[in-house]
Amino acid sequence: MDAKTATWITAYRQAWETNDPDQIGALFTTDAEYRPDPWTAPWRGRDNIVREWLARKDEPDAATFEWHEVAVADGVSVVEGTTVYRDGPTYSNLWVIRLDGEGHATHFTEWWMDQSNAS
Repeated sequence: MDAKTATWITAYRQAWETNDPDQIGALFTTDAEYRPDPWTAPWRGRDNIVREWLARKDEPDAATFEWHEVAVADGVSVVEGTTVYRDGPTYSNLWVIRLDGEGHATHFTEWWMDQSNAS
């Protein structure tokens, strides 16, 4: 497991639980791009990422998240996860995270697939 990726995901989960703007912002470079789904325009820039995140925030303890790294190469990590909402659906997640040398995301894309209709 890539230590930088693990550290980043731990910090992401803390930001997810607290919705603290400073913790959210600390995840990303100033010019980062965050794609909350792969087919839409990215949120560009740390301030915009924080604003968009908080506009869609989950409440603390709303979900659990388990993950494992699928691949890492040249500063890009691919992570597969499962998000289980206490009062809602379960999602399969696929994340692509590009980290700089300091462990901040320059690019982050997430795919989330609702398992409600899984057979």
